[in-house]
Amino acid sequence: MSDWPTPARADHAKFCENEGWRVVRDARGRTGTHHLTYELDLPDGRTLRTRVSHPPDRTDYGPSIWSHILRDQLAVTEAEFWACVRGGDRPDRGRPAAPPEALPSEVVYLLIHRVGVTEDEVAAMSKEQAIARLNAYWSGG
Repeated sequence: MSDWPTPARADHAKFCENEGWRVVRDARGRTGTHHLTYELDLPDGRTLRTRVSHPPDRTDYGPSIWSHILRDQLAVTEAEFWACVRGGDRPDRGRPAAPPEALPSEVVYLLIHRVGVTEDEVAAMSKEQAIARLNAYWSGG
């Protein structure tokens, strides 16, 4: 017996919406009436595709079909699925994380092209250091 609740079609749809999957058209170019079809492009070049029976209501999935959906369509664990549904935590799909203090591109441009700082020096700067360096330049220091 699982520690997780029985998944419903509404949970499946919420997962796709929370992770940013896009709703796509079927092979004949029309929107489906029997399923909501979602796709997600992964950083490794694969495209995941899943279908949620329409309407996405509280109808439960059986254990066998649910295992197939998690493994083959969503490519996540049950823990990752429920973290996304309940808290909006997106699964780690191998996307590079942005540095917590990433410098705005305009600041980088000004430091390199106006102030004359090298790219390596800019890469080593914190946001506070970069702003201080620009302020010093503008104040003539």
